[in-house]
Amino acid sequence: MNAPTLNPPPPPPSPYSSALGKSNIEQHTLSVLVDNEPGVLARVVGLFSGRGYNIESLTVAEVAHGEHLSRITIVTSGPPEAIEQIGHQLERLVPVHKVTDLTTHARAIERELAMVKVRGKGDDRVEALRLADAFRARVIDATTESFVFELTGNADKIDQFVELMRPIGLVEVSRTGVAAISRGPEPI
Repeated sequence: MNAPTLNPPPPPPSPYSSALGKSNIEQHTLSVLVDNEPGVLARVVGLFSGRGYNIESLTVAEVAHGEHLSRITIVTSGPPEAIEQIGHQLERLVPVHKVTDLTTHARAIERELAMVKVRGKGDDRVEALRLADAFRARVIDATTESFVFELTGNADKIDQFVELMRPIGLVEVSRTGVAAISRGPEPI
C-alpha cells in the first residue's frame, strides 16, 4: 500500500513575492545625517535587515569634519508605507540627526561613479572606444588587450553602458553607489 505524499505548506508570502506587494514596490533614496562614530552604520543597516528590506546602494562619507557628521545615502525598494515606516524608525535612532526621503520630499540630483574593465582586440577595441565616447566615459587605464573606463552618471546610464560592453568583452565593474544632493540653495 502506498502512503499518501504529504506536500509541505507553502512559505508565507513576503512583500517581494506577493502579487499585491509587487504592484506597489517603489525605489527610494534616503539621506540620513548621522554622528560619525563607531557602530552607527551597523545600527542603520540592522534596521533594514531586521525588517527584511534590501539595500540596493549604500554610500557613507563624513560631510562635516568639525561637527563629526556623516551622510549615509541609501537606495532601497519597498511599498511606500514600509519606506515611510523605515524613515520614522531611523529618526528614532540616537545618532541620527535627520532623515530625508529624496524621492518624495526634495528635488534631488543622483550620481554614481563606475569603473568598467573591458577586454578586446581589433574591432572590439574600436567599438568599446566609440561607445565610451558616446557615454562620455574616460579611459583611465589601457593595455594592448584591455581598457578601464571611468563613467559618472545616474544608475540607469551606468547600467546601459555595462550592458553594451558585455558582448564586447566586459571583465568586471566597480561602482561607488549613489551619491545624492538636493537642487537649489537649501540643504537636504
